[in-house]
Amino acid sequence: MMWQDAVFLCGSVFSLVVLVPTLRDSMANVPLGTALPSATIGFVYGTAFFTLGMTMSAVGSVLTGVMWSLIAALRSPHPYNSSSDSEVSRSTDSTTNAAPHAD
Repeated sequence: MMWQDAVFLCGSVFSLVVLVPTLRDSMANVPLGTALPSATIGFVYGTAFFTLGMTMSAVGSVLTGVMWSLIAALRSPHPYNSSSDSEVSRSTDSTTNAAPHAD
């Protein structure tokens, strides 16, 4: 095993740990312009690492790409994400149906 493989794997694991709260937070809102390029970079890096024989780095980078893909699918506002529409309508309903404050 090359030491560089372990270094890149540690970086990918750190990225995964940092991204878990975003994936778990149903109120998180990550733009597609952030999530999709990040996912693409993860998959491209994973492919490059694999061709260099750095298997652990490749796995870590691909998993990071998968994590960003899940964030794009679940936590980005887009027309096919029904959860963001229902959350927006719920928050709008709660503010418009609030009782007026007495002065």
